[in-house]
Amino acid sequence: MKIILTNEVSGLGNAGDVVEVRDGYARNYLVPRGLAIRWTKGGEKDVEQIRRARKIREIATIEQANEIKGRLEGLRVGLKVRAGGGGRLFGSVTPADIATAVKDAGGPEIDKRRVELGAPIKTLGSHQVSVRLHPEVVAGFEVEVGAA
Repeated sequence: MKIILTNEVSGLGNAGDVVEVRDGYARNYLVPRGLAIRWTKGGEKDVEQIRRARKIREIATIEQANEIKGRLEGLRVGLKVRAGGGGRLFGSVTPADIATAVKDAGGPEIDKRRVELGAPIKTLGSHQVSVRLHPEVVAGFEVEVGAA
């Protein structure tokens, strides 16, 4: 099935790309989650709008990405969440929570879709988080999760 990506999908492409994927993957995963739309001749016109919007949000150069990486790696990010006994959280920490915590800590504004968690954060303590700033630049930093 031919689809148009509306968001970046790891291993598949960036927003605005027209790609060919298996029918079930498109129907059951990409389209329901809003990551893609079905390709049509009319939808081809939307591709240019998606690409323009991506270009505005995107970090343009490697130098700019490295500068943001330096700011992120020197940052101490703390997050207060509700937790139960034994240090287990009620729910988990999401990429949106981390993006907000980085901004609150005085760091650069980052896109929540670029935050990559190795595993879901469901316990108190220090956790390693990475942010894909550019296809060639990944910034890693620690998030200290504490009880509220």
